[in-house]
Amino acid sequence: MSRSQPKDDLQSYLQEARDALLLKLEGLSEYDARRPLTPTGTNLLGLVKHLSGVELGYFGDTFQRPSEEPFPWLDDGAEDNADMWATEDESREEVVARYRRVWRHSDATIAALPLDAPGTVPWWSEAKREVTLHQILVHVTIETHRHAGHADIVRELIDGGVGYRSQGDNLPEGDAIWWKGYVDRLERTATAFRSDRG
Repeated sequence: MSRSQPKDDLQSYLQEARDALLLKLEGLSEYDARRPLTPTGTNLLGLVKHLSGVELGYFGDTFQRPSEEPFPWLDDGAEDNADMWATEDESREEVVARYRRVWRHSDATIAALPLDAPGTVPWWSEAKREVTLHQILVHVTIETHRHAGHADIVRELIDGGVGYRSQGDNLPEGDAIWWKGYVDRLERTATAFRSDRG
C-alpha cells in the first residue's frame, strides 16, 4: 500500500470542497442561483465568485504568482461586497468558468512549490503575514469547506436539496413525514428552553 504525500492529501480535501460547492448550483434556475437567502445576502453564485478571488489572492499574490485573470471587484475603490454576488452582466457560466480557471492557477502554484515555500499575505496583520504554502493550503481548504457548508444550507432553503456529493448521500433515508416529525421533535425540545414560555 503506497503512502500518500501530505501535499496531495491537502489538495484532495481542497478539491473535494470545490466540487461540493459547485454541486449546489446543479439544476437551479438563474434566479435561484443568485437569490439572497440570509439577512446578509448569502447566495450560491456569490459564494463561487467570492472563492475565486480568495484562491487567486492566496495562491497568486501571496507567492508572487500573479494571474492574468481580471478581478475588478478586488481593486481599491470597489464596491463593498462586490465579490459576494454576480451582477446582471455576469452569467453563471462565466462565474463557474472563472472559478475553474482559478483552480488551475492555484493547482499550478501548489504543484510548483514545496509545502515550506515562503509567502506573504499583505492583507493580514504584520505579525501573521509571513506564511508557508502549507499554511495557506490549510487556510484556503478550511475557508472553502466553510463556504461549501453555507452553500449546503442555502440550497436546502431553495428547494430542499441536501447532500455532500449527491442528493441526500449523507443523511438518514427519511420521507417527508419522517423529516417533519424529526423537525417537530427538535422544535419541541428547543421550546422547553425558551425563556419566555409560561
